[in-house]
Amino acid sequence: MTTLSLPDRPRILVVTLRRLGDVLLTTPLLHALREGWPAGRVDALVFRGTDAILDGNPDLDAVLTVPHRPTAREFASLLARIWRRYDLAICTQTGDRPVFLSWAAGRIRLGFAGHGETGSGWKRRLLHRYVPVNTENHRVTELMRLAGCLGLTGAPRVVCPGGSQPVDLPARAYAVVHACPMFRYRRWTDAGWRDLVQALLQRGLAVVATGGPDPAEQAYLNALFEPVTPPLVRLDGRLAWPQLAALLRGAVVYVGPDTSMTHLAAASGCPTVGLYGPASPRRIGPWPVDGMAEPWDHAGTIQRRGNVWVVQHPLACLPCERVGCEHHVNSFSRCLDELSAREVLAAVEAALASRPFC
Repeated sequence: MTTLSLPDRPRILVVTLRRLGDVLLTTPLLHALREGWPAGRVDALVFRGTDAILDGNPDLDAVLTVPHRPTAREFASLLARIWRRYDLAICTQTGDRPVFLSWAAGRIRLGFAGHGETGSGWKRRLLHRYVPVNTENHRVTELMRLAGCLGLTGAPRVVCPGGSQPVDLPARAYAVVHACPMFRYRRWTDAGWRDLVQALLQRGLAVVATGGPDPAEQAYLNALFEPVTPPLVRLDGRLAWPQLAALLRGAVVYVGPDTSMTHLAAASGCPTVGLYGPASPRRIGPWPVDGMAEPWDHAGTIQRRGNVWVVQHPLACLPCERVGCEHHVNSFSRCLDELSAREVLAAVEAALASRPFC
């Protein structure tokens, strides 16, 4: 096994070319690196548009970005910028592009090796040390195995975005709901959301709706919540990630689907209810603020780990790990369509009991 010999103040690049939630789940690794080398330099390379979830992260010196589909000129510019600039490059994925970029950036390279991937041999040869992927591990647990290769230990902690941007919080106790995931196949039913919101309002809570600025998403939320009375507090498209983190820290409960906001809610310490469909929470379920002693089961009705509850409607086919029942991102998912408000409210009641309010 190759010895990873680094200087006392190493320059380290962590490559994570994934979506927002995946980037957030990389922060325990970034935190471990900062604790291990407080005088070193830790940079991250992520897709443009996902960098905002790292805003104010105290463990990072810089965040580099690359477009999802860079032009030849953009890719060449990135290579020139990172070429052998780092003592260590850590690749958090097994894909061709992140492995190649890690090789270009780092004098020493550390990463994952996939199981039986076509063409994986050349990628392994570009890494000085690799960790075989374990698909039964949570994403955070997997990333901390990379930290272990460097002799770094400690409890993994997801680091929320931070900053000084103010956010106006409701004057009374409030719940936060996030109804619109990135893809349709992860969406719960309109009737379920309305019943849930009415139940929260009847408990005397203010209800705050979050979401993105995309016009199609806002049109969906308009149609979803306009029939609800009294009206919700609509903050969709108005808050930056540090402001969202502050909003979540003050909430008595958060409810949302398998999306980055749910990961952020769990990391904030808020009692968090995650609605999961085709995907198993074992690998990408919300990571509680104090970590997990026991992994998520692949399927269940209501599971609790720390400040997080995962709700599923456990059909025999769950989890199928498919992109909906029709195998595309705009598909329906029967397991979510059949998830009742009663099932979700049972988890919400348990979450509310964990943080009493007046």
